[in-house]
Amino acid sequence: MKLLRYRDPAGRIGYAIDRDDGTTCVVRGSPFGDMEKTDEVADVAARLAPVDPPVVWAVGLNYRLHAEEAGLPVPDHPVIFAKGINAVAAPGEPILLPRALRSDRVDYEGELAVIIGRTCKNATPETALDHVLGYTCANDVSARDWQIDRGGSQWSRGKSFDTFCPLGPDLALRRTIPDPQALRLRTRLNGEVVQETSTADMIFSVAEIVAFLSGSTTLLPGTVILTGTPLGIGMAQQPPRWLRPGDAVSVEISGIGILTNPVREEPL
Repeated sequence: MKLLRYRDPAGRIGYAIDRDDGTTCVVRGSPFGDMEKTDEVADVAARLAPVDPPVVWAVGLNYRLHAEEAGLPVPDHPVIFAKGINAVAAPGEPILLPRALRSDRVDYEGELAVIIGRTCKNATPETALDHVLGYTCANDVSARDWQIDRGGSQWSRGKSFDTFCPLGPDLALRRTIPDPQALRLRTRLNGEVVQETSTADMIFSVAEIVAFLSGSTTLLPGTVILTGTPLGIGMAQQPPRWLRPGDAVSVEISGIGILTNPVREEPL
C-alpha cells in the first residue's frame, strides 16, 4: 500500500490512499500510530512530501560504482551527514538554484529514502527493518562548490539550501517492499536516463544503515534517511552537467513511483 500526504483546499493536511479508479480515499489517524482507511474521497489541493521529518540523515558514497567514478576508496563505515529540514520539497515543487548565496554547480542525486516508523535505538541489522515505516524517492540535490570548495571540509552547507531534498511522490509501506536491496533506481534529466542501477550495489544495506545510525542514537518516528546515490552524477560527466533553469529531474524507484521536480532560479 502506498500513502500520499496532501493538503486540502481548506489547508488541512492528511494522508490518503490511491484507488484504482484514480480517486483517493482518506486515511484517518497517523501512519506513525493507528490508521484506518475510509471511503471518503480526499480533496487533494496539493501533494506534499510524504513526511514532515524531525531530521534528515544521509549517507555519502554508498554505491560501489559511484565510489569508483569518484575515485574514492570504499569506506569502512557509512559516511553520514545531515540535511536541514528546510530543504524538504514536495513532488512537483521547483528545485531553486541558490542566487543570494550563489551556486553555479548544482547537481542531482537520485536516492532511495527510508522513513522510520517507530522510535529506534541500538537496533541490529537483524532488527533494524522492524523500525521502518516505508520508503520513498529522494533527490539529494547538492551545490558542489559549497559542498567541496567552500564548506570548510563538511557537506551540510552545500546540501541544505531550500528545496534541496525533494521527497515523494508516495510512501510505500514496508510490507509492500519485501527487499529494499532489490529495487531498480533510475534518474532522468530532461527525459534522458543519467543514473540507473539496482540497490543491490549498495555498500551498506538499508538494515546496516539503520543499525549504524541508531547506535547510541535515538531515531525518532518520521526520521528520513537518504541511502546514497549511484553512478552517474552530473559532476562526474565530461563535461559536468550542472542543473540549469528549465531542467527537470525525475527519480524513479520500482514499487514506489516517480518523483519529478523542475529547476528554477531562486527569486530575489
